[in-house]
Amino acid sequence: MSEYVERCLPGVESLHAALDSLGYLADDGLATALFLALRLPQPLLLEGEAGVGKTEAAKAVAAILGSPLIRLQCYDGLDAAEALYEWNYPRQLLGIRLAESRYEQLSEADLFSEEYLLRRPVLAALTHPGPAPAVLLIDEIDRADDDFEAFLLEVLAEAAVTIPEIGTIRAAVPPVVLLTSNRTRDLHDALKRRCLYHWIDYPDTERIVEIVRRRVPGTSRELAVAVSAAVRRLRALDVQKAPGVAETIDWISALNLLGVPRLDAEIAGRTLGSLLKYREDQELVRERGLDWLVAGRQP
Repeated sequence: MSEYVERCLPGVESLHAALDSLGYLADDGLATALFLALRLPQPLLLEGEAGVGKTEAAKAVAAILGSPLIRLQCYDGLDAAEALYEWNYPRQLLGIRLAESRYEQLSEADLFSEEYLLRRPVLAALTHPGPAPAVLLIDEIDRADDDFEAFLLEVLAEAAVTIPEIGTIRAAVPPVVLLTSNRTRDLHDALKRRCLYHWIDYPDTERIVEIVRRRVPGTSRELAVAVSAAVRRLRALDVQKAPGVAETIDWISALNLLGVPRLDAEIAGRTLGSLLKYREDQELVRERGLDWLVAGRQP
């Protein structure tokens, strides 16, 4: 455990208060999971639907520690080179040409030195000098394939990586590791066993009201309550992409920019694109009725 982290966060309450001061409203379960991940330390897997605040949790932790947030966005086909390191081939070629122009000879060790190493997110997190640990966010791990999961397990277990041309690079200050998943596929048990786990659910109406009023200053409670209730109705429909907290904040921001004092069917229809990003979802809502969306009234 890092002494720096221990000094910054002596208890769960201190972490909870720090998150709150940043405008990130975590419940007791999430605050405890984050605290344990920081102090044990152990990777934390955060699962939940898109838009519930998984990535924002990592940003908040980095801000609290005063650490860089190093993000690895996962996708199908992601391989170890893109996550870990690769050699700067254009710069190596330039070095060879400069040496030739000076009638100098370059050895393999000269070309494959740290000077020519491009640190991708995982290696950048492992080599962060501290004293605060880097926060490594492995975002949407469920989008990567099985081979990448296996690679990740090996690197994170040892907090080290071996580069054939250089040798083993071991983290002096192991990073804080947060993984997120939208649960588009099941992750392997081997990965889950090595992580703490927390499911982030969609907040209730009162918490949403508090979140949006903090994130969008000047929002009236009346408007925040109306928008939060409308979003909860939308989430009950069979939409392709249910709106999360991020989309709710976007909608409130749009309404405030337009100077809307209260939500009605007409303005909801005009600003629906701030909330729903699929034409089919918007059509489904219009078929159900904008009055239903705004006030729960059946057409």
